[in-house]
Amino acid sequence: MALFVICLAVPQAALANRVALVIGIAKYQHIESLDNTANDARLIADTLRGIGFDVTLVVDAGYAELAQTMDSFAFEAETAELALIYFAGHGIEVQGENFLVPADADVRSNRDVQRQSVSLDNLLATVDRARVMRIVILDSCRNNPFGDTIDPNAEVTTQAAEPPKAPAGGLAPPSPDRGTLVAFAARDGQVALDGIGANSPFATALAEKMKIPGLEISLMFRQVRDQVLADTFNQQEPHTYGSLSGVPFYLAGPAEGDAPSTGDLRVAWSAVRPDQEQQLVALAELGDTRSMVGLAYMRLNPEADSFDPAEAVGLLTRAAEAGSPEAQFELAKLYERGLGVPQDFPRALALYQQAADQDFADAINDLGFLYYQGELGLTADADAALKLFERAADLRHPQALFNFSALIDDGLIAGKGPNDAAGYLYEALRSGAKDVLNLLEERPNMFTPDARRALQKRLADAGFYNGAIDGSFGPGTQKAIRLAFGLKA
Repeated sequence: MALFVICLAVPQAALANRVALVIGIAKYQHIESLDNTANDARLIADTLRGIGFDVTLVVDAGYAELAQTMDSFAFEAETAELALIYFAGHGIEVQGENFLVPADADVRSNRDVQRQSVSLDNLLATVDRARVMRIVILDSCRNNPFGDTIDPNAEVTTQAAEPPKAPAGGLAPPSPDRGTLVAFAARDGQVALDGIGANSPFATALAEKMKIPGLEISLMFRQVRDQVLADTFNQQEPHTYGSLSGVPFYLAGPAEGDAPSTGDLRVAWSAVRPDQEQQLVALAELGDTRSMVGLAYMRLNPEADSFDPAEAVGLLTRAAEAGSPEAQFELAKLYERGLGVPQDFPRALALYQQAADQDFADAINDLGFLYYQGELGLTADADAALKLFERAADLRHPQALFNFSALIDDGLIAGKGPNDAAGYLYEALRSGAKDVLNLLEERPNMFTPDARRALQKRLADAGFYNGAIDGSFGPGTQKAIRLAFGLKA
């Protein structure tokens, strides 16, 4: 089977394909209750519903209920373009790890915190498989509610190396994976304020800004920060960690009169309004690499007045040197084509490799094709290509997931068989690869009967299929495939 090139549509997510889990804990059973957290959660939930999110709201939940809800939400998030979690309640940092405290926590030691609370890592894992964007918002940078019961800097587990410590007055700075943003109501070490009304300053600003149509998401969080600083007389400064994908995104959708966003990132970024472009310029000057990349996409749109490949190269070079793998990848493509710079294959390969070294799946997958086909001066090396395809597939790159499944089905991957092929094919469906959906609907016999039976079994295990495991992709299997993709049958 020849390697298949999937056309990956990127774009503004459909309004109906965004999910949120909103958690508010106010009535604690064993520690002091909070005044506004349940109100804040309801405000954010109502705001998100109003702009088209499918919202799950949980108020005053204990640990078991939270864990079950997060597990269900994680499955739902797999087929969403954007998955968002908002938590308002007590939070605490212990030995460099952040924990969010459920209503029934009865803590007597550091180990109790670990056993009875939800860690930030748990929340990040819950949204991890959303297709385009993942956001976790913590309105919980509050003082240690357990007093002298725990020591925030004492170890809770045996560790070979001591992780970094943060001040006990707030939560520790996280290190989320690329494509995931963690927003805190206050910087690490600060304490978030409840305010004097029914809602906290952070929740009030967030609810106001997130419902503005046409406001790009990175600028939205910047405006939330500015409003909270103003409303608290500079006592509280919200802060974000991590980096969103290079896709322009509008929580409340485009503004009235704006064209819908497109899968072409050059066109999508060119649709950003002039006043917001100036804000991106200001952020880029402060070193924000996502703003640099977005501006570069604008300069690469041949249909826009701002078309300027040379300026795009400058922006991408700055971002690449600052460590942005997306900038390294896009700059590699320009050196490969000779657009805005003289064509330079060795430079292109070096940039592809830099991005791949940071686990940027697009770069890994493209390097696989370059080795497979022997391009850009490389000697064709099928073994190196297959390792790269597997690595990209394990990072859930849709094209790589499909191709690696096909390579397994062709018997080209030692030690892997039909069950493995079906597993990668199922993950390609869940990742949102529309061309994979089309192929399985129109040409399922391109896979062997064993692989088709294994896929039916995988669909059945996930609760999408209850028919015969016979390798025949009739109406029942086709319905299951659409459900697994995230479509309503």
